[in-house]
Amino acid sequence: MRTTLAILLATSIIFLSPPSAVAADTTVKQEVEKIASAYAESFNKQDAAGIAALYASDGVLVNPTGPHTDIEPLVKGAFKAGFDHQEITVNQVWPLGTDAALSMGEFRQTGKNESGAPIETVGLWTATDVREGGHWKIRMLTAMPKAPPAPK
Repeated sequence: MRTTLAILLATSIIFLSPPSAVAADTTVKQEVEKIASAYAESFNKQDAAGIAALYASDGVLVNPTGPHTDIEPLVKGAFKAGFDHQEITVNQVWPLGTDAALSMGEFRQTGKNESGAPIETVGLWTATDVREGGHWKIRMLTAMPKAPPAPK
């Protein structure tokens, strides 16, 4: 009897789960992917102001040098160092209610330094995105280079 009740309960949970939750998850993932796409597009155009506009009013970018709220000058520094191309992938998105989400993925930045030698940074990122003024914005983005492979 208990086994039958357990199976019945599990089955009812599966079939009664609202399809809108799955649709909401898909919609939030699409919104995060739009932010990532706009970020890379602005980076590739060397548009630091466009990147800064993707952040919430109190947005923070955390990188190996620490937390930064001065997004536009920070990105201009990357351009000055020679980075001119960025690729971003979104691997996971977790909605937090209707107005926030956690996400993570990978990035690759390339360019050439002052002497013309190729430069590249490959890394991982995590973000907290929020809805601000009806638009999805980055509240906090953490981006770190991947560690080099361990010596064998």
